[in-house]
Amino acid sequence: MRAPIGDFDAATPAPDCLDELTAPVADAVRHWSGAVPADQILYVETDPLWADTAVFVEHYGRELLEQSANCVVVAGKRGGETTLAACLVLSTTKVDVNGVVRRQLGSRKASFASMDTAIGETGMEYGGITPIGLPRDWPLLVDSAVADLPWVLVGSGRRRGKLLLPGKAFAQMPGTVVLDGLGV
Repeated sequence: MRAPIGDFDAATPAPDCLDELTAPVADAVRHWSGAVPADQILYVETDPLWADTAVFVEHYGRELLEQSANCVVVAGKRGGETTLAACLVLSTTKVDVNGVVRRQLGSRKASFASMDTAIGETGMEYGGITPIGLPRDWPLLVDSAVADLPWVLVGSGRRRGKLLLPGKAFAQMPGTVVLDGLGV
């Protein structure tokens, strides 16, 4: 099948290639219940040597710069309690951790989670973290610009491979809050 965006050799419905995904991502795809059907979550094979954004878009398509999103893990702290959450923003922006995230989590302080925390808590590879398959009790904060895109490229849980799916699918995931200005 041809990918709806980008210049990839092929796109495969994620339910047909669960062995290419990390365990939490494969489990989330297997039990997918969103309004967007699971077979509209597409997997594309990518070379991890081309993971840097500039090299990636040069190889797989310049239009992907405006259609890619990054998922980062953040930690909000208040009174000795830490709340982990994920943020999904366009790859051309940065997460407003000290403003939007801190306020949304009701935290006194918010920061990016350490790499060890991010990979340990998600079961995914650093640089491939995706909103699909995150711990169920985590909030997922999604920038409205991502939710508005017809198709979005995100990580697959591994550095090799990406997922393509309609932006509206993220807005419909459990625990999601869509926010204007999350990405600045």
